[in-house]
Amino acid sequence: MTEASQKLQKFLAQAGLGSRRDMEEAIRAGRVSVNGAVATIGTRVAAGDEVRVGRKVMQVRTSAPPPRVLVYHKPEGEIVSHDDPERRPSVFTNLPSLRNGKWLAIGRLDFNTCGLLVLTDSGELAHRLMHPRFRIEREYAVRLRGELSTEQLERLRAGVRLEDGMARPEVLEEGGGTGSNRWYHLVLREGRNREVRRMFAAVGASVSRLMRVRFGPITLSPRLRRGQHLALSGDEVSALLAWLDENEGVPAPAPAASAPPPAPPASPRKRSRPPRSSRPR
Repeated sequence: MTEASQKLQKFLAQAGLGSRRDMEEAIRAGRVSVNGAVATIGTRVAAGDEVRVGRKVMQVRTSAPPPRVLVYHKPEGEIVSHDDPERRPSVFTNLPSLRNGKWLAIGRLDFNTCGLLVLTDSGELAHRLMHPRFRIEREYAVRLRGELSTEQLERLRAGVRLEDGMARPEVLEEGGGTGSNRWYHLVLREGRNREVRRMFAAVGASVSRLMRVRFGPITLSPRLRRGQHLALSGDEVSALLAWLDENEGVPAPAPAASAPPPAPPASPRKRSRPPRSSRPR
């Protein structure tokens, strides 16, 4: 069977020569050749090809196995760390062991936050999903003690100033609830430390529960109970990589037009879910 080809800029980025955008610029500038011919955007390479970038010459080897990707339903009371001086329970305790390497969390959840945590054994995939310039959507279900006033909602939608800069949701919607507990759904395109809690605190609101329900095209399914994990299938990993290829470098849509692409088919969410469906809109 013939080895599958891959985009030249992807091969160069995986070789550690720079980001895909940097490699695309090098290709456009005519600094890259494949088998002696100057490469162009759209050139693909396969095992056995010789790639030259300036004075550096590389042989394309047999492609590495596809990355492994896990979705984990993190409960409150677990830390996203391999090494915690306080010896608190860690999400990594519940994950399958790897023969080589280690699991990398794609975006952390703090100790008291639950919900979707995506993990992979691929450093490149983790980088692509977490890099701030890609601005991948994170969706949260937020339970508050009390209902937000119209003024508080307007302030949040307009953006609030935090100690590390302005923060504004792409989407902020009421999600129902009764009595003193009210649910809201919020979408951000960044992953600053405790950003959701700090945003609500900035308008005088108190978060009683915070759950991430979506990261990019992956959603948390009610089939996955707290503390359980699920490995994405080969087709689902391929769908995730294809989504990244299609969306990498594409400017983020305006909030009013925000809509994620179709999700890979087997992404998990929560058994006791908040009042509104958390599947991608």
